[in-house]
Amino acid sequence: MKANAERIEKNTVAMEIEVDVEEVSQALDKAYRKMVKKVNIPGFRKGKTPRPIFERFVGKEALYEEAMESLVPEVYFKAVEDTGIEPIDQPKMEIVQAEDGKPVLLKATVEVKPEVILGQYKGLQLAKSVTEIQERDVDAELERLRNRHAKLLTIEEGTVEDGDQVELDFLGKVDGEPFQGGEGKNYPLTIGSGSFIPGFEDQMIGMSIGENKVINVTFPENYQSEELAGKEATFEVTVNGIKRKELLAMDDEFAKDVSEFDTLEELRADTRNKLKQTAESKAEYQFRQDLIDLAVGNAEVEAPEGMINSQLEETIRGMNNRLSGQGINLETYLEYTNSSMPELREQLRPEAERRVRTNLVLEAIAKNEGIIAGEEEIKAESAKVAAHYQQDPEEFYNALKKERQLGFITESLVMEKTVQLLVDNAQIVDVSTFMVEDTKEQAIEDAKEPTTDEDTKEQTEE
Repeated sequence: MKANAERIEKNTVAMEIEVDVEEVSQALDKAYRKMVKKVNIPGFRKGKTPRPIFERFVGKEALYEEAMESLVPEVYFKAVEDTGIEPIDQPKMEIVQAEDGKPVLLKATVEVKPEVILGQYKGLQLAKSVTEIQERDVDAELERLRNRHAKLLTIEEGTVEDGDQVELDFLGKVDGEPFQGGEGKNYPLTIGSGSFIPGFEDQMIGMSIGENKVINVTFPENYQSEELAGKEATFEVTVNGIKRKELLAMDDEFAKDVSEFDTLEELRADTRNKLKQTAESKAEYQFRQDLIDLAVGNAEVEAPEGMINSQLEETIRGMNNRLSGQGINLETYLEYTNSSMPELREQLRPEAERRVRTNLVLEAIAKNEGIIAGEEEIKAESAKVAAHYQQDPEEFYNALKKERQLGFITESLVMEKTVQLLVDNAQIVDVSTFMVEDTKEQAIEDAKEPTTDEDTKEQTEE
């Protein structure tokens, strides 16, 4: 087989493929053995008809058609490998010549990855930020911890205060008529959380258990439901119950109750260290992202429409999976946000295009630098994935290898090593120190909304 490729447009390649007579003959023989088992020919048992007679009965054209069905994809993929092109879409195939005793001539037109003209990616100059942890930051984090471990006490007498958790019945009306989603029974609401329409929670402060009240509010102009956006509404509200946090004293006993430490000072030291690690991780992540953006900005590359659409589909699938984990589907989300799939795609398109350009540039840098992932590196990374799914590392690796599914691990390793190349060759021109502007008072406000231990874990991991 012979193949050559020529770029006929900026991202389109035309390949001419010639399949020699011997290979064609083998494909025809394979097609005959397959077809002869399915066709009944008078005077012969099925599968035993000699080829000359079989060809006269079904026609040479039918045999060629069957042979081409398997031969064309096979030689196309071999031609892609031989010419080194990188298709990003299905090819348009044309059989130019398929005659008895002559080579088969094929023409394939396919969109390929665009050419990337790299700019500077080594020696990039960039400032790196360092966040200095202040004592007020430690105070704020401990205050959050204190609120997470607060006890909720049921209030028998008294009135609603800021930060209370109340159970309420409500019925909302616009122009005197109830609207969809405007009714709730024994609905849990933390006052000050901002969960309801602006002004709603403030007007509940001072209400007592069993009290009825009419609350007047105006829906925001950018409210997700166009039917309600900017409309004035009334809510008939009844308070069914009040719960209030009882905070633990900030002392050694508090440290023992909420951590493995015996003293508050030890807990403070550990909190300070975790905040520092989190800040450093965020700064390092941002530094790496900024380097990538610089390298991509210095390169010349156009993101093909096909790759952008593929990235969009991948993003939407991931979004749908995350929503499914929360018990809703994409259709429900679109309905809730008063949006449509075309609008969602348009909203996500800029990020999809950015990702495509980034991947193309990083791939070009990796190719230019000869960056590859060795087998042992792939095995080690595969073992991490296997552990996540609680599978045997060796069996998992062999299964991926057999199914030719190691590509995603290989690509991930190459991208990671490529980004590290940018980091290792970067020049830090300045270290800017940023103070965290959070205050203890703000932390108290933030902590009024109920949180879980999972929230703490997520903040630390970030």
